[in-house]
This record gives sequence, C-alpha cells and structure tokens, in this order.
Amino acid sequence: MNLSLKSAQLEVAHIVIPGSKSESNRLLILSSLFKKLSLENISNSDDTNYLLKALSSKSSTIDIGHAGTAMRFLTSYFSLTTKKEIELRGSQRMHNRPIKILVDSLREIGASIDYIDKEGYPPLLIKPSELISKNLIIDSSTSSQYISSLLLIAPKISGGLKIQLTGRETSKPYIDMTISLLKKLGVEITTTDNQISVCELQKIEPKKHYIESDWSSASYFYSVVALAKIGYTLKLSKFSFKSLQGDSKVADIYKSFGVKTTYKDDLVILEKIESNTDKFSFDLTSNPDLAQTICVTCLGLGIKCNLTGLHTLKIKETDRLLALYNELKKIGAKVQITENSIFLNERTKEIYEKVPIETYNDHRMAMAFAPLALISNLKIKYPSVVSKSYPYFWNDLSKLGFKIFFQ
Repeated sequence: MNLSLKSAQLEVAHIVIPGSKSESNRLLILSSLFKKLSLENISNSDDTNYLLKALSSKSSTIDIGHAGTAMRFLTSYFSLTTKKEIELRGSQRMHNRPIKILVDSLREIGASIDYIDKEGYPPLLIKPSELISKNLIIDSSTSSQYISSLLLIAPKISGGLKIQLTGRETSKPYIDMTISLLKKLGVEITTTDNQISVCELQKIEPKKHYIESDWSSASYFYSVVALAKIGYTLKLSKFSFKSLQGDSKVADIYKSFGVKTTYKDDLVILEKIESNTDKFSFDLTSNPDLAQTICVTCLGLGIKCNLTGLHTLKIKETDRLLALYNELKKIGAKVQITENSIFLNERTKEIYEKVPIETYNDHRMAMAFAPLALISNLKIKYPSVVSKSYPYFWNDLSKLGFKIFFQ
C-alpha cells in the first residue's frame, strides 16, 4: 500500500502525542522486576506491544519482530529471570543487528547464552543461570541500549553491578534516563567519571509512574511548524519542561529553523517565527534519531546542513544514512554521506513531485519525510511502518489539514 500526501490550509490543532517509547520500554522491564510499580500512559507502539507480549508470554520461543529495544532489554531480563530455555528471535533485519557486546558482558557475569545461527547476532538461546556481581568494562560507542539493558537488571543482582564505560558514549541521554528512572524507584546509584555503580535493591514501596509523551514523535510536528507560514501555532501534549528524554533537545535545535517553544503546564506550544539561518551544523551523537527529521526540514527550507555523530544509524531498522542519501537525492537534493555524517548542500529549485519515498521498513523514514507535503505533493511507500513507534501518526497529521489518500 502507498500513501499520497497533499497539504491544504494548515489548521490550528492540539495533538496529544502517545507515551514515550523509551520510557515505556524501560519501565515495563522494571515493573516486571518490581511488582509494586504501576504505569500510566504506556506507549501504544508496536515495539512496546512486542515487549508487553514477551513479558507475559509462557512460550519458550519469543519473537519480537523489528523491536530492537525489546531484543536488547529482554536478553538481559531473561538472563536474570528465566527458569527454562528461551529462544529469543526477531525479523530478518533483527538477525543482522549486532548484539555481541551485550552478550559478552552478560556471559561475564554468569549468563548462559548461545547464538543459534550467526556469531554475534540474534537469534539467541538463553538458558537459566545465576548472575553474579562484578566490575564490567563495556564499549559504549556502539549502542547506549546495551548499557541500559544491564542497568535495568543490576538492582536484582546480588551485590549489584559496576559498569566501566569505554569509548565515546553514544546517545548518553538515554543512559541518563535509565539511571534517573532507577533512582526514582529508590535504587542507589553513583556515577564517577565513566563508571556507574548500582546497588542491590530487591523490593520497593508501591509507586505509580506517569509516562511523558514521546519527544521523538513530537519532532515531526516541529518539522511541520518549521515549514509553515510565519505565525502558525500548534499545541502538543503531554510533556515536561524537565524531560528525561534526550530528544527533547529538538526544542532547542528547532530555534534555528524559526520554531519557538513555550511550555505551559503539560503543553508545549509551537509557533513559527522568522529565522535567518542558511546553514546548520550539529553533532547528533546524543540524539541520532533526530537526523532524518532535521535533514528533511533543512531540505524543505533550502538550508545547507551538516550533521555528524551518526555512526549508529547503520545498525538501526535500516542503514539510515544510506536510506536518507537515496531518498533525498531522488527528490532533488545534493547530498553526501560518510560513515558517521551527512552533508546536504542544496536542492533543485523545486522538490520533485510524486516520486515515491521508500521507507525501508523504517518508521522514521515515513514520518520524517511527511512534512515535505507542505511544499510538494508526496508519495510514501508502505506507510503502515509508522506503527512501530506512532500508530496514529497519519490520523494526527490529518488533523492539521494534510490530505491523506491510501492507495
């Protein structure tokens, strides 16, 4: 199925963004380990639903589809909790996303994990084991989720866990999020230089946690406002000024594109104002999931763009750097990529119309390109891929006045 996207007059709207996928996935693991933790506003994404299903499953075979976070978090969770052999598998793409760094670390603290097919990659066979307290040394330059996965189970290990991080930390705000959520439960954690020490905690007092809306999902609406006419406003909820989410950085980044953010209670109010930016450079090591959205915004505004710190994009749902290169070039952009960066130079006078945008089984490709419909009629292939993180995205976009036709 394809989707045709046309813009009409943008309408003032109030969009309630679903709960944060990142917070939901961490807290679901924690609520399974600490039964007195209850959650509200859980993400309705495919990724989170796969995790929910896996945590309640009695089966010895768990299939998590494309859900990379679920694969990493469950690898540690089942290593700690399982009383039987568990086969943990996913989609074909998932079986080509590396997990060796995490498996090696878990084996070091006593986990029994075998690779079923290819060394270093899912699917995995996880056997019952007794995890032990130890000082781990782990490379943090590949994926922050390896560290978060270990941190989430650390309080339940007798004696806790110490983790020494090496290499340049990728997506550090998401490690910080994990630490903050653990501290809110009452877990004692100390951080010095590149070491994280987590104390054992077997029980907690009853707690209720309300999950903030997802800033990554909000970023697509920032792009809409950036491409809108001066004076356009849009309300999004439910957000916190002091967010734990790394992608809340989008509010600062989009100042360069003429988007003013005002916080009021749990609302963020976006307003399009004048901007004279003609060139934008940013290191996205801490926020790589914003790369596609920013690139497309810059293309729409005719702004030169240089984004670095993108080495992790190659092991996402697709090789996002290559996917961005292909699709931006297809619609008239002059673009270059390296192993960890993308440079958008300029574009043709008009963005090519009705060129189908491939989504590569990647939810962010579909949503990042959608705002371009404000400038040029657009076709997007396999639009249902958005369900991975934001199932009602197309419905919410239509509330702004976009005309959406499924074909």
